[in-house]
Amino acid sequence: MAGYASVSSDIVASYAADAAREVAGVHGFVESRIPPHRGVRVAEDDGELVVELHVALAWGASIPDVGRAVQQRVRAYLARMAGVDPAAVNVVVDAIGEDEA
Repeated sequence: MAGYASVSSDIVASYAADAAREVAGVHGFVESRIPPHRGVRVAEDDGELVVELHVALAWGASIPDVGRAVQQRVRAYLARMAGVDPAAVNVVVDAIGEDEA
């Protein structure tokens, strides 16, 4: 019997958050109330998966370096854990050196 499995966007978001937390310099996530999310959004754009992470960085962290590391780590983690290759992993720095949201 042939078939396929799919992974829910909530699971992909959880995996992406786990991967981003492992990157040095990531202090936490910044939540939004409109539309509500917990710092990670997973959407489909023209049939392609797009992951958007809203992060808070530790004071003194290099924004470009941490951003690239988060993108690479999230891509590798999603490929390994869920067999997913997102079209884009967007990292938005919403805060620096603040308490974890």
